[in-house]
Amino acid sequence: MELSDCSNEYEKLVVRMNMPRVVIDNGVCPNSTVVKIDSARSPGILLESVQLLTDMNLWIRKAYISSDGKWNMDVFHVSDRNGNKITDENLIRYIEKSIETSHYTKREGYTGLTALELTGTDRVGLLSEVFAVLADLSCDVVEAKAWTHNGRIASMIYVKDRNSGTPLDGDSDRVQRIEGQLHNLLKADDGYQNDTRTCVTYGGNTHMERRLHQRMFMDRDYEKKFDSETSPMVSVQNLPKRGYSVVNLQCKDRMKLLFDVVCTLTDMAYIVFHAAIRTVGETAFLEFYVRHSDGNPVNSEPERQRLIQCLQAAIERRTVKGVRLELCTADRPGLLAEVTRILRENGSSIARAEISTKDGIAKNVFYVTDANGNLIDPEIIKSIREKIGINDLSVKEQFPISCRDEVEKEHQQEPQNHQGHNGGGTVLVSLGSLVMRNLYQLGLIKSYF
Repeated sequence: MELSDCSNEYEKLVVRMNMPRVVIDNGVCPNSTVVKIDSARSPGILLESVQLLTDMNLWIRKAYISSDGKWNMDVFHVSDRNGNKITDENLIRYIEKSIETSHYTKREGYTGLTALELTGTDRVGLLSEVFAVLADLSCDVVEAKAWTHNGRIASMIYVKDRNSGTPLDGDSDRVQRIEGQLHNLLKADDGYQNDTRTCVTYGGNTHMERRLHQRMFMDRDYEKKFDSETSPMVSVQNLPKRGYSVVNLQCKDRMKLLFDVVCTLTDMAYIVFHAAIRTVGETAFLEFYVRHSDGNPVNSEPERQRLIQCLQAAIERRTVKGVRLELCTADRPGLLAEVTRILRENGSSIARAEISTKDGIAKNVFYVTDANGNLIDPEIIKSIREKIGINDLSVKEQFPISCRDEVEKEHQQEPQNHQGHNGGGTVLVSLGSLVMRNLYQLGLIKSYF
């Protein structure tokens, strides 16, 4: 055997030895499925695991995360959207196989499409104008997501040529026209200094929501219109003897909450060594023991404040106020431009959008408010449905203006031995002893301090 062949076989052995090992147990908890993952510690491994679980629409209700030495030991308690255990054997085997693959990357099927990445100043009707430009330039939107937060917007839009069904990389002049027109639409007109950004790429396996977090983080959306009264409660404290910073978060529980938080910690180059996540009623409590990638805890007040603001922004980006409208109809050229134009003409602002087209059927979700970010008059919603089509556009959910009352109600039901934290003038439940005690009892750490 050649020396190079021996080297290749050795590398394969190392990969197999370090592959994550997964155990899925439905017998431990009465109303959740327990997913246990043991893996060699590597950059981004926690985010990959959380991303996979959330991509399958699994709700992480509780979790214990520990990185002891060079090994990760993570336990996730998950359920489906309705709070039920995962009983589908095919799904269970798929979860095991996916996690056990060394380098998990979600394949979202965007090969052969052109990706447009946009960030800029948000305003009423902006998405309508974007989709109108794309329709005028004979671009069909296949998939898209758009988030708004603090007066900013970030969007990823996958398009193809309407006539040929191919990506746009063969026509550089057309790509420049698209970039130029979209850039003009996104220009700030309120004195906000952040640059408008447009980017065109081709194909790839970019995770859309992961990328949206990155775009909004790079756009510094966390710096503007900060409202401490309605923002999630976050505190950051140091444990000098252990060399950790302890990050506590308390907010209304929802799908993909842990994913959003871990995304931001990763983007800010913080490494999670230990963590505990739990829910009480509708309230989620998250605690992370972290260090920066340089090995240091948070070492200044400006850094602490920035971390707090970034985590609050990460949670708020997906928290929508308003009405969820779902459109399901046969796709046709200009459909998105027409539907969003009707929303704009009726004074509706799109706070978030999820666009999907498959097998000739458009399935689009719009989270809409009025121009001031408040709930829309039901009569206006009725008018919008009549213009778009009663059978095509349905109202699925109406979100409250603020979840503050629910959070405070749950908070009042917690035991009264709380510790005070300097996080927006609020009081957080410290999970410190709970985190370490549970990790020690589960054998996930060697010592309990």
